[in-house]
Amino acid sequence: MQNSSDRHEYPSHWEADVVLRDGGTARIRPITVDDAERLVSFYQQVSDESKYYRFFAPYPRLSAKDVHRFTHHDFVDRVGLAATVGGEFIATVRYDRINADGLPASAPADEAEVAFLVQDAHQGRGVASALLEHIAAVARERDIRRFAAEVLPANNKMIKVFTDAGYQQKRHFEDGVVRLEFDLEPTDKSLAVQRAREQRAEARSVHRLLAPGSVAVIGAGRTPGGVGRSVLTNLRDAGFTGRLYAVNRAVQESELDGVPAYRSIGDIGEPVDLAVVAVPARYVPEVVAECGEHGVQGLVVVSAGYAESGAEGRERQRELVRQARTYGMRIIGPNAFGVINTSPDVRLNASLAPEMPRPGRIGLFAQSGAIGIALLSRLHRRGGGVTGTTGVSTFVSSGNRADVSGNDVLQYWYDDPDTDVALMYLESIGNPRKFTRLARRTAAVKPLVVVQGTRHSAAPQGHAVRATRLPHTTVSALLRQAGVIRVDTITELVDAGLLLARQPLPHGPRVGILGNSESLGLLTYDACLAEGLRPLPPLDLTTGASAEDFRGALSEALADDGCDAVVVTAIPAVGETGARDAALAEALLAASASAPAKPVLVVHVELGGLAEALSAAASTAPPAAATAPGAEGGAHPFRPAERLPTAGAERLPAAGASRSHAAEAQRPQTAHAPAAGADRPLATEATKPPTVRADRPPDAEATQPPTAEPPPPDSRLIPAYPAAERAVRALAEAVRYGQWRRDAAEPGRVPEYEDIDEKGAAGQIDSLLAQEEGGEGLTLGTEETRELLGRYGIDVHNALPAPTPDDAARAARELGYPVALKTTAPHLRHRADLGGVRLDLADEQQLRRAYTELTELFGKPAELRPVVQAMAPRGVDTVVRAVIDPAAGAVLSFGLAGAASELLGDTAHRLIPVTDRDAGSLVRSIRTAPLLFGWRGSDPVDTAALEELMLRLSRLVDDHPEVVAVALEPVVVATHGLSALGATVRLHRAPVRDDLGPRTLPAY
Repeated sequence: MQNSSDRHEYPSHWEADVVLRDGGTARIRPITVDDAERLVSFYQQVSDESKYYRFFAPYPRLSAKDVHRFTHHDFVDRVGLAATVGGEFIATVRYDRINADGLPASAPADEAEVAFLVQDAHQGRGVASALLEHIAAVARERDIRRFAAEVLPANNKMIKVFTDAGYQQKRHFEDGVVRLEFDLEPTDKSLAVQRAREQRAEARSVHRLLAPGSVAVIGAGRTPGGVGRSVLTNLRDAGFTGRLYAVNRAVQESELDGVPAYRSIGDIGEPVDLAVVAVPARYVPEVVAECGEHGVQGLVVVSAGYAESGAEGRERQRELVRQARTYGMRIIGPNAFGVINTSPDVRLNASLAPEMPRPGRIGLFAQSGAIGIALLSRLHRRGGGVTGTTGVSTFVSSGNRADVSGNDVLQYWYDDPDTDVALMYLESIGNPRKFTRLARRTAAVKPLVVVQGTRHSAAPQGHAVRATRLPHTTVSALLRQAGVIRVDTITELVDAGLLLARQPLPHGPRVGILGNSESLGLLTYDACLAEGLRPLPPLDLTTGASAEDFRGALSEALADDGCDAVVVTAIPAVGETGARDAALAEALLAASASAPAKPVLVVHVELGGLAEALSAAASTAPPAAATAPGAEGGAHPFRPAERLPTAGAERLPAAGASRSHAAEAQRPQTAHAPAAGADRPLATEATKPPTVRADRPPDAEATQPPTAEPPPPDSRLIPAYPAAERAVRALAEAVRYGQWRRDAAEPGRVPEYEDIDEKGAAGQIDSLLAQEEGGEGLTLGTEETRELLGRYGIDVHNALPAPTPDDAARAARELGYPVALKTTAPHLRHRADLGGVRLDLADEQQLRRAYTELTELFGKPAELRPVVQAMAPRGVDTVVRAVIDPAAGAVLSFGLAGAASELLGDTAHRLIPVTDRDAGSLVRSIRTAPLLFGWRGSDPVDTAALEELMLRLSRLVDDHPEVVAVALEPVVVATHGLSALGATVRLHRAPVRDDLGPRTLPAY
């Protein structure tokens, strides 16, 4: 604790956990008087060379005066921060405010001298870079605008820390010392550097969890069964390539199932990278401490009894995270299902899934263990059968996601060469602002498909979630703006994921349809129209079409420049054999290979043979052991028994499915044939939608084991669906995503307007907030609102108060006739339908008569708060709003005034800052947009002026986070220009930390 002489209370909001370059964590906090012993111990472990670089002379030890100086701070003019691991200092940084002569000073001096010292054992981990971000944020909070640093020329590491930070800086050499001066205002370059470091560090931290060199399962039972023993067995059976250990306090044997066994992790004489913790919650703290002392890098905590169990468990979970981070460890869980990495170099199955998924290029993330089981099971059913052609690269089930979250996994997948498509099931988004930013970057290089659970209910108890005021539809729209492919069910998640993993992105919405069923073709045509696609007339090949007919028709459709994708529909012919199915599969393969840049999908109806042929690309000759139709056992005559999913896949839903979603993974099996589009039993081979491999020879045997290596990257796979609606919905998502990718290549720009008075607005906001008491924020008055908006070139029509008829007449003479008389009472504001507005009042007589009518209808003037306003040119009434949501960040919204937006919800949204492209698409994305562009012969309005208004408002909110809400209503857009007739602005002190601040992990 600081003593009474200090000028400020201890700034606890400066405390933060950060991920370092190597994936480990450290805690950054202010240095206090209680840190004297830690500081001395830290300094003793620093090399003489590092001490020399810090003090420019030999300095073997700190004097008592030094210790006092470096531990006593006022947290304004003198600040020190320390990075700690295990409670001990590993690095320090401090600044001292100075004046123009370099002497100690106080505000308004806005420059400070900064100096670092990093323990030699921790140099190269990015500690200094992280400390620089945090000390710069502290300095900005204390109105310091520049840092100066003096560095010896030989201290290249520290010079690099400053020069690589991305700040605008000056550098000169004097008296044998390099003097660096740099502004602390974030720049595009400094933000880019910060986020690149964030990505590398967080990706590395996940990599350490997914690709460990050694794993210890703590809590592995001595007898088969139980969670810990199951995980140990799964790791062993998957063929984990690293060292595997079993840990159990009661173990007497030297091995468990052939795995070396120990009573404590401390007894293991070698490093352990990952520990799977499967002991009761009350024993976990002791286990975490032992892991930390042994140098374990990360934990997968499958133990339950945490935040999902209530308030006591929530506090237990917070303490778990705090304890793990103290030792620099990251956690998946608690209450986690586990992690999987199918890479042949790792083969990690540290989960409750009894079977290793087939390797592939789809990354899976699920917060729910039961939904994770369902996803793994469905991908197994639909992933290509014996070919192993579409499988999983990595799988993470985060449980309560107390530490590692979907954001961290996105950072890992972003540049993971083994993952081409990312599928995520999210029950909550802890930091939507960061998720949106990361999703936008990830979606620019690989598809990201998300299904969000709990859309209409609260997040699970175990999840820490920021409250949001935005409806789910708005959040979904913002995610789509960031390139996320938003779907509603896990069935759609798998449908879209398989298409994106197997086929190229379509170049447009034009869809060719061909097949041997006119009815199925028409269903597909209607489905395309419903999804906003542009289908070409279906081509009916008739039920007598041969494989060669399909091949010719598909080749012709793919060669058509007016076609961007093709959906092939197929129904079985009477007496059709497996050989004919295989021939059709080969025909579709050959045709699709002629146009590798266009996606092809198949809609099949109860075609077990075709599904099998597409899935396995099998020989046209039936297997020798084929069973005759109707023979005992009921197997399909051309469906080899060995292609059935393994027993392990059948058992997937039963392994650890403890959450309420387990029913999703364990639906009853039925004996009758399901309807098209239904999920069929796992053990029925016909359930697997077909896939086609263009590189597989026609005579390949169909007996390849399920663990086959994935195909070459250039292989072409055709997904198939049991219903036209499912195929078309997946295709539509691919079309929209492809368009987003093309648009994202040219994202637009945020215009600069020379008439914007950013400094003046900042001064006005500071002055207004200085008068605010209570910390609740304030809503500006009419004149204050007009002044602030006017600084950003947003002109709001003047509205003069009219408490009496005489005041109304006086205001009208000042403004000039014609005028409008409006009530501003909250219950009547913007409600022209209730009669609270009188327009086009041409003279005083009409004005006084309107005034009398209003007061007779609605009440006394004191209740109505009438105002007089000059008439604006006629046009379309619109509403433009901006709000800073606690979860989603700054959002700009647009819609037409009245019923269109209020009743029908016809409102569009974009994240701030808005670019010129965003503004243009925002205007055009509402359903009622035709009213702005000359609907039914009306004159088009000035949408260019409307877009400029949005851009200016976006700049205001982006430049000044204290502006938490702005509403411009109505904005009347005329054929030339527009008029903002009403405006409200709300201010609140900006949060100290936001997504533009230094890197931090979520606080616990």
